[in-house]
Amino acid sequence: MKGNEQVLAHLQTLLNGELGARNQYMAHSRKYKDWGLNKLYERLNHEMEEEVEHADAIIERMLFLEAEPDFNQQDAARVGKDVREMLQNDLDVEYAVTDALKTAIAVCEQAQDYDTREILVKLLDDTEMDHAYWLEQQLGLIDKVGLQNYLQSQMS
Repeated sequence: MKGNEQVLAHLQTLLNGELGARNQYMAHSRKYKDWGLNKLYERLNHEMEEEVEHADAIIERMLFLEAEPDFNQQDAARVGKDVREMLQNDLDVEYAVTDALKTAIAVCEQAQDYDTREILVKLLDDTEMDHAYWLEQQLGLIDKVGLQNYLQSQMS
């Protein structure tokens, strides 16, 4: 089934973002592990795995729509130097992905591609309700209890 060109262009953009997020989360999770912040490592490693699942769903849909995913356009990872910067960079990525998903969902609706829309709505729920919300909570905790107390709470 040949896909709508606009839908496919948005799927490629989303794929670029998911692969970039995967790389960023991998880098951040490994830094957390090295620093002994095992709770942050476990959460970010989980987020990295979810980004792979999101990318997989997009790739499968693109292939179904007879498009060839381009793996050479991944978004750049913005690897932070400290915990606050890393969490903020991850939140910025999630906000960008949220915006891209909302735009792509609207394009799917215009193209009457409701199956692709359904896939993207699930990804949006993961992005807004899980990833971004958790990151907002972590940054809020740092503001409330201070960085040192937050870091101590992330050790296991």
